[in-house]
Amino acid sequence: MDTENPIVEPGEIRERVNLLKVPLDIIELDHLPDIIHPLLDSGGGKNIVLLSLGDLLRARRNKEYRSYVLSASLVIPIAKSLVGGIRFVSGKQVSRYMPFHFVVRLLAGLEERELSLYLLGGKLKTLRRAEKNIRQTFPRLRIVGRYAGSFKKAHEKDLLEAIRKASPSLLLVGKGVAGGERWIARHDTELPPGLRLWCSDLYEIFAEQRKHPSQYAFDHGLEWIGFCLHKPFWVFKVFPYLYYKMLLLMYRLVN
Repeated sequence: MDTENPIVEPGEIRERVNLLKVPLDIIELDHLPDIIHPLLDSGGGKNIVLLSLGDLLRARRNKEYRSYVLSASLVIPIAKSLVGGIRFVSGKQVSRYMPFHFVVRLLAGLEERELSLYLLGGKLKTLRRAEKNIRQTFPRLRIVGRYAGSFKKAHEKDLLEAIRKASPSLLLVGKGVAGGERWIARHDTELPPGLRLWCSDLYEIFAEQRKHPSQYAFDHGLEWIGFCLHKPFWVFKVFPYLYYKMLLLMYRLVN
């Protein structure tokens, strides 16, 4: 693990380290508003990445995605294997966050200052229900627009213009958008200043169409069992996991 020149924010509320040459931020969730508010106040687009093991391996082999992660303002580990990897090669203790809880805390931090949100992605019915529940949970958070995923390429220019005019504090992008998380990177210069976050399937959770893993399962790294029940091909992720373990061992031996 490369720990040279770690970034430590004032008050030591954030430390950036590198795991297999991929950056990760060490923060406490309670300090999230103290981090995001200065990011917003500094202007410009600020990408937030919720990094899984698959994402870390993708950042090592895919130039476009690697550039996206390296330029992100926050890279938050969400996989237990990443936390274990950092501890294995450096002894550092790192917190990881369930994506749903992280986004809820992020929205709460935005609501404190009555900031704004734009919802992009997901199926229209799911998005409408998610919007309704978010409005009820965060009444002082201003939702300034929404657009379902799977839109036609011909409509993309109008969509980007709508997002620029709405100028949200946070653009939350979910499934159905062409390119997935890379859609944010590909349109970085066309998007307005503010935070951008890929939330994958969280709209379905906000819409109460599916449940997030229990805290017990997440804390013990067992959330993959639920994923396998819904998507049996997840069992094949054991092979990237074994490859990752081999990379960690090799790095430990040569450093």
